[in-house]
Amino acid sequence: MAQIAKMQVEAEIKASAEKFYEIFRSKGYLLPKICPDMIKDLRVLEGDWGTVGSVKQWTYVAAGNSEIAKETVEAMDEKAKSITFKTVDGSLLKVYKNMKATVQVTAKAGGCSSVKWSIEYEKLNEDSPPPNKYLDFVLILNKKVDAYLLKA
Repeated sequence: MAQIAKMQVEAEIKASAEKFYEIFRSKGYLLPKICPDMIKDLRVLEGDWGTVGSVKQWTYVAAGNSEIAKETVEAMDEKAKSITFKTVDGSLLKVYKNMKATVQVTAKAGGCSSVKWSIEYEKLNEDSPPPNKYLDFVLILNKKVDAYLLKA
């Protein structure tokens, strides 16, 4: 019987927690501009940029592979600066039965912030690899968004 597994990664950024969180909460349309080599397109299919229940479609490149994912914003916590995205269609579901990603941004002393990404997933079958490439993807994404916000 397949089990739900969880992986996470955490990194420090120099941008404010509020500004970083805002990109993922309601300004995702900026991501193809911020990192065009990684995110080719991001569009809202239902709802709007900053609401629970909205559906977005990502076209992106992870570990050299072009992929498409449709996700819904499952939960948002303004106080904790946390958003949970659930994949509902696309390339990921050819390998995983289900997948959720949560990003949480925490302000640290000295103006820095910490970004924690958690991926909860269930393999489609025993041959499905763990989603390491998506943790690598979000670490690079963190750096690019951080650099963009520091220039802005």
